[in-house]
Amino acid sequence: MLKAGLTKILRNVASDKAKIGSCISKTFLSADMSPPIVIQPKGPHQASVIFLHGLGDTGHGWSQVMAEDLNLDNVKFICPTAPSIPVTINMGYRMPAWYDITSLSEFDKEDKTGIMRSVSQIHGLIAEEEKSVPSDKIFVGGFSQGGAIALYSGLTYKNKLAGIVGLSCYLPLNTEFPDSASSQNSSTPIIMCHGKADVVVDFRFGHMSFQKIKAFHSAVDLKSYDNMGHTSCPRELMDVKNFLSQQLSSA
Repeated sequence: MLKAGLTKILRNVASDKAKIGSCISKTFLSADMSPPIVIQPKGPHQASVIFLHGLGDTGHGWSQVMAEDLNLDNVKFICPTAPSIPVTINMGYRMPAWYDITSLSEFDKEDKTGIMRSVSQIHGLIAEEEKSVPSDKIFVGGFSQGGAIALYSGLTYKNKLAGIVGLSCYLPLNTEFPDSASSQNSSTPIIMCHGKADVVVDFRFGHMSFQKIKAFHSAVDLKSYDNMGHTSCPRELMDVKNFLSQQLSSA
């Protein structure tokens, strides 16, 4: 059912829009890492958020969400776009993707090469941003497939981060943890958010990932939304905004 649900959504995805409920989910990254969409802070630059879109999306749409819903005056938002690659679950159709997906019913055939390539690219973006602000003022987050890469990237980054945000996602290559986890981010706050009505990435996968992370990382929280599908909503975005604000105020 998950595969059928994803295939239906992928077929209906326009180049960069997925309008669901009262929220708009849009995002994207380019094959050779084209320049990301950047929203400069309104005030002095004190922190940065790197946010990764979901499968078939672009950075443009999530940049709109960052600007309108997560607008923190001293925070810079960076929304990269994934390379366009053939996606097996969508009959080989090329679309922006952080890695290939063969099935969403079980995660036993993960594209480790693609995942690690994207993690390396995100680590590079974080390192580049460290030229402007300290690593402990940098957040990494994402939605769906982007959230999966954000979780892995944040948990394995060599320097202390401000926080990690995973929306409607799961922890990829989860059998590699806790061994692959960085000691520098062993207590970095993590917020995971997931809709209980999600038919693309089932809530149980998000909950299983939360339990996996919680077993070796105490600073993780999971927020669930009863009627939310594979999308976002105002309450979730407010939770994320509050999370960002709290971590910055406590630093």
